[in-house]
Amino acid sequence: MSGDQITTLCEQLMKAVNVIMDGGSSSRYRLEALKFCEEFKEKCPHTVQCGLRLAEKNNTGIVRHFGLQILEHSIKFRWNGMVHRDKVQLKNSVMTLLSRGTHNIMVEEAYIKDALSRIVVEMIKREWPQQWPDMLNEMDKLTAMGETQTELVMLILLRLVEDVVTFQTIPAQRRKDIQHALTQNMMQLFSFLLDILQEHTQNYKQLKADTTQENKAKAHCRVAIATLSTLAGYVDWVALHHITADSCKLLEVLCMLLTEPELQLEAAECLLIAISRKGKLEDRKPLLVLFSDAAMHCILSAAQTAHGAGLVEQHYMFLKRLCQVLTALGGQLTALWGSDKDVCQPPNFNKYLQAFLAFTNHPSQYLRSSTQIAWCSFLRYEHVSKDPVLLDVIPQLLHATMANLLKVGFPSKSDSPSCEYSRVDFDNDEDFNAFFNSFRAQQGETIRLSCRLSPMTGFNMASEALQYQLTAIIDVGPTMSKTGKGLCSIFSPSFVQWDALTFFMESVMSQLFRTMEPEHLPVADGIELLKAVLSYQTHDPLILSCILTAVSTLSPFLLHNATVLPQVLEKLFASATFEVVEESQGLQAPRTRAVKNVRRHACSSILKMCRDHPELIMPVFEMFYAHVKRLQQDERQLTQLEKCALMESLVLLSNQFKDYARQKAFLEELMAPVTNLWLSEEMHSVLSDPAMFLSYIGADVTPDDPIREDPAGINRSRISLCVYTILGVVKRARWPSDLEEAKAGGFVVGFTPSGAPIYRNACTEHVIKLLDNLLALIRTHNNLWLPEMMAQLSPHFMKAHDMLEVEKNAILGIPQPLLDHADAPVYKSVLERMQGFFCTLYDNCFHILGNAGPSMLQDFFAISNFAESVINSAFVNLENIPDYRLRPVLRVFVKPLVQSCPPEHYETVLCPILGPLFSYLLQRLSGKWVVINQRGLLEAESGGPEENPESQEMLDEQLTRLLTRESIDLMTVCCCVKKGPETMPGDMDDDEMMNTNDGPHVGSEELTDLGKCLLKSEEICKALLATAYSAVIWNDTITCQRATLQLCWPLIKQVLSATLHSDATSWFFMSVLRGLQMHGQHEGCLAALVNLAFMIYEALRPRYPELKTVMQQVPQISGDALDQFDSKLLNPSSHKMGDKRRKDLFKKLLSGCIGKPLGQKFKKEVHIKNLPTLFKKPKPQPTTPIEETNEDNILAPLFDPRAQDI
Repeated sequence: MSGDQITTLCEQLMKAVNVIMDGGSSSRYRLEALKFCEEFKEKCPHTVQCGLRLAEKNNTGIVRHFGLQILEHSIKFRWNGMVHRDKVQLKNSVMTLLSRGTHNIMVEEAYIKDALSRIVVEMIKREWPQQWPDMLNEMDKLTAMGETQTELVMLILLRLVEDVVTFQTIPAQRRKDIQHALTQNMMQLFSFLLDILQEHTQNYKQLKADTTQENKAKAHCRVAIATLSTLAGYVDWVALHHITADSCKLLEVLCMLLTEPELQLEAAECLLIAISRKGKLEDRKPLLVLFSDAAMHCILSAAQTAHGAGLVEQHYMFLKRLCQVLTALGGQLTALWGSDKDVCQPPNFNKYLQAFLAFTNHPSQYLRSSTQIAWCSFLRYEHVSKDPVLLDVIPQLLHATMANLLKVGFPSKSDSPSCEYSRVDFDNDEDFNAFFNSFRAQQGETIRLSCRLSPMTGFNMASEALQYQLTAIIDVGPTMSKTGKGLCSIFSPSFVQWDALTFFMESVMSQLFRTMEPEHLPVADGIELLKAVLSYQTHDPLILSCILTAVSTLSPFLLHNATVLPQVLEKLFASATFEVVEESQGLQAPRTRAVKNVRRHACSSILKMCRDHPELIMPVFEMFYAHVKRLQQDERQLTQLEKCALMESLVLLSNQFKDYARQKAFLEELMAPVTNLWLSEEMHSVLSDPAMFLSYIGADVTPDDPIREDPAGINRSRISLCVYTILGVVKRARWPSDLEEAKAGGFVVGFTPSGAPIYRNACTEHVIKLLDNLLALIRTHNNLWLPEMMAQLSPHFMKAHDMLEVEKNAILGIPQPLLDHADAPVYKSVLERMQGFFCTLYDNCFHILGNAGPSMLQDFFAISNFAESVINSAFVNLENIPDYRLRPVLRVFVKPLVQSCPPEHYETVLCPILGPLFSYLLQRLSGKWVVINQRGLLEAESGGPEENPESQEMLDEQLTRLLTRESIDLMTVCCCVKKGPETMPGDMDDDEMMNTNDGPHVGSEELTDLGKCLLKSEEICKALLATAYSAVIWNDTITCQRATLQLCWPLIKQVLSATLHSDATSWFFMSVLRGLQMHGQHEGCLAALVNLAFMIYEALRPRYPELKTVMQQVPQISGDALDQFDSKLLNPSSHKMGDKRRKDLFKKLLSGCIGKPLGQKFKKEVHIKNLPTLFKKPKPQPTTPIEETNEDNILAPLFDPRAQDI
């Protein structure tokens, strides 16, 4: 093509690029221009000439960039087809562009520099070092031309290491060649980079004060920044001796640059990468040079200067990096201290800790949190924690932590210096709240570790702070509670202080009682504090809740001095009936969430005391029992849940009788009111008839006042009381843990053949007689979903069966809005109360059945017609029950039932229940996944979903995923033996998933006795196998991993001995291949599925030739390669091959059906040819067997000069 034609074509390309980039162009013209440009890049043979013409610096920026894009495209996709002369010409042209084809460093656009560096890197990836040995020398020469070229060279070196080492975007052989060449030249390369950095920083320092040389100074600064970025790319992976060479010259230079405002951020980032390096401890010792006077002075002075500048974003970012540098330095210190006799307390350790304390006291909550990991590391590590310098700092650290526990700094507020920083770090109050909760947990660990070393320091601080708070005046602040005048909200200063104090006390006291010997405990001081807390009077529910926490925290002192136990119980019982009274009217205010929380807190504290320290209460048991009975007799004093909490505390105390007959009689007396109500004829009729049940609870009528009036509320509360009581007794009643005490008390009824004791529970007889009505209630509840029963609901209660909003948000991952819920009423309307009733009642019924097995053991499973009764109640009308109600059935009932069932009841109880259940789950889940997959196809065709994330379809899909996971987990519990700690694939992190590339070990290849029992039934066996192998093709990664790793292989291995139908084996294998197509883009799934496919093919291929037919359908499979693999598989004796090698070959055969991420599916492949290897290993010379050699010649080869190469 002539020069004129090239010019014409370039003009057309310029016009097309301008049309594409012009915001005023119509979509049709822009599309046509884009099509013209793409066709030119793909088809025109003169792309290089045109690209060079367009890239000339007299053109506009966008045209030049397009020209450089054309050159990059030509190198990527046409380089292998170019003749040597064209390659050299293109390379020379590009080097000319580097030397004089760009504008001055301060003028040139960043995207032009980036595009030009990409072109050079693409050539390097194809030619260096074999075909372009002088590349580094040419780069060196370019840097001599000026700042512009030096910056380009830095960009080239950085992008090269990113492609080769960081992202590894080139084939393995070329990557090894280039990385080897870089390593070979690393000493010179590091020296080169360091020289450039020093030269340009020195020039910058000299010129920046001269206003006439401002541009020149900025140019040197720009080069220094680029060099620091390039160094950061290399420091991450090079051998440590390069970083610490020449007496740590690099670290010294970086420390000096921390005081340069324009360079300090990049210098800190580079320093951070260097200090964070792992490796041999011996190689890391030189990094401790940063504790020297000069280095520490640079770091600390830079921090003080940045902090003094106030909240400027660049300075704040620098402070964050500097804090990370100090944290990383602390990590190196803890790793090295004590590893060698030479490594002990470093110089300036006290100065270092004071700097860390300064960051811990900084107004920024983010900076405060960044120090916690290092503090915990110091306090936990044996050698550092014993150092007197660190021990001296603990009081200061605890003071700082106590102040940091104050929950202030919300971005929307201005009540703290932290707020200004939070507006930079967090988008909204919800983000800050989530962060602060995590931060507070970290601080709790810091406090506990500090108190492990110095428990009395923490106790004294907590004591002093508590005494101050008890005498302080309540400050409600500007955002007071709406419930009553003078009451706190969660943002009130007094509550914030009380909340922080109680958390500090909990952390201190938990460690105090664990660390100190009983005789050294400050019992007298603790009891005095407890008395002071008990005498504190407040009508504020939020403050009272904190007081209750303080009482619970100090209550372990009662074990050593129980004189104030009556006052403690009096305080807790009074709080359990707490109400807010409106002073102006003398009336009880509406019960808010804050009030409800106080009452529940008090009940929980009583329950906790009875659980953890029953020996405290037993001496006053009769008084305690009388007080609880008195409270429960008054319908208005306690809610049903609060009554049951107190009743549970009595059950826990009855366990201390350690006398079967006495406990049984006590439980009978305790449950008598509930038993009489539950077994009454009226209640039996209500629980057995869905229509009567709806009428009894008021769901078939519309209330006159939908907000307040609820005449049927008392009926609902009676049912709730009964269910809560049964659940409480089943959960809490137990036999003595000591075998001798259990035998003496009459709890042991025999021994198993293996010698294990068989226990009985004192509650069994009382609970079993209540189960008929409980099963009737469950059957009735299931039948409420029948269309005819749904029609009987009043219009006001049509949504009574819907999920609560809080449940929906939890499933969809939507965070709860951060509002002050303390003022909100417990329920906003009768409808919400009805929703809460249905949800809680259904869950609690199945909690009873789930806890009954572990509680009543063989007596529960020996109930007459147990399996039939459960099937006719819990599994009635499942087709109408939504997923969110079916999930708890599997999780809280069936799974515990399986885990607690004795082996002798497998066939009579579990098989009749699990068989129909597994078949139903398979049918239900298969139908739902068909709908989801069809919806996915429709969305793909229409260009993506249009619904909001909160849409009903999204919720239904997520519920299907959760139900599927519950089902697979249940089947795994039934069938597979657990070996070692259980790690769910969904809980694995990316590194763990990546490590499964060589083929993860399936969870266990053994089946449980229950699994073997289930597989004896053909129907159950079919349901289990079909579900497990269907799960790998359902579009849920976690389900696929769990089924593949834990379920699929153990199940199919068990039936290998049987004669499987050929269609079945083909379907199993095809399912795994379809799973690869669906989930192959995920590393964890890919490794597990390839391993499973390999094991199936290896085990079944000799007996089922149909599997080869399935393999032949894999896209792009090589028939010859498949035949070779088959011959080696069928004749293993003639082809010896390692297991890993066989798996790798098999994976290559399956490559055509392995799914790819959407972004990779239509990507044009870039092919980079391998070059001749740099070093060829000489083929070993054939040696004569030692038996055939002359005795005199045996030693001769050892003295051959060539022996050193061996």
